[in-house]
Amino acid sequence: MSISANYGPPADRNQGIKVIRTAHERGVTFFDTAEVYGPFTNEDLVGEALQPIRDKVVIATKFGFDLEKGGLNSRPEHIKKVVEASLKRLRTDRIDLYYQHRVDPSVPIEDVAGAIKDLIKQGKVLHFGLSEASAKTIRRAHAVQPVTAVQTEYAVWERDPERNGVLRTCEELGIGFVPWGPVGMGYLTGEMDARTKLDPKTDLRSGFDRFSPANMAANQPIVDLLKQVAASKNATPAQIALAWLLAQKPWIVPIPGTRNINHLTENLGAINVQLTPADLREIDMALSKIKVHGGRMNAEQMQVVDQTA
Repeated sequence: MSISANYGPPADRNQGIKVIRTAHERGVTFFDTAEVYGPFTNEDLVGEALQPIRDKVVIATKFGFDLEKGGLNSRPEHIKKVVEASLKRLRTDRIDLYYQHRVDPSVPIEDVAGAIKDLIKQGKVLHFGLSEASAKTIRRAHAVQPVTAVQTEYAVWERDPERNGVLRTCEELGIGFVPWGPVGMGYLTGEMDARTKLDPKTDLRSGFDRFSPANMAANQPIVDLLKQVAASKNATPAQIALAWLLAQKPWIVPIPGTRNINHLTENLGAINVQLTPADLREIDMALSKIKVHGGRMNAEQMQVVDQTA
């Protein structure tokens, strides 16, 4: 996402392609995009970058927004229309993992799962995913078409999936969990502070509560903790944030995004950082004493997060 939209102006297309291909050369096989990133431009970029190595990678993309009229749209006929456009932009004959980007309260999740089941029978989609779905919705969808992966924000400073039953449901049903925002949308890298300027025209974070100057200053103790652990492991705060997620469960696969080769190298280095059970206990103990300031997104964004009890 961050190559094409939402975290500042889009990167140069050739740079984006180079970063994606370099990631694959270094062992990355799982690439995440969505029709809404851009909109459309990121799928097109990913399609071009991965076309020469299509059979060696897994491509995940997402549906669920009505990009013509605005709002959500997961009606089966809409899904069957937009999948064709995504396939074309991605220059492929199948989507490995097709997520519902946000749960559409006006369409029963069983109908959505049924539409994906049809696309799987046709070979256009291989696996079904849900993004920002509640435990209840996950169960209902899974009963119609097995859900392969659930994507939700999860990081050392955003622990909702532990509290709302989503992680527990994934473990029980054998569903993979894909945390987005694993380095706190950039904040947990230690490279941002109250003086960081975010352009409201091009950067979604500018309207997020946690990215107000006051809250960025107030949340500094979380970064300080990551820096402290990083110093003891000869690592960086971003690597500790990613290693923490990797140490939670074997079926958790974080997706740090970047448009920068140096950050790609740093992120991949997290694989070599080993956090012991004692380290994890210490981190959790320290985090339990730190208050996180600010909600995770703005009110408009949170409105489309499924919180069905």
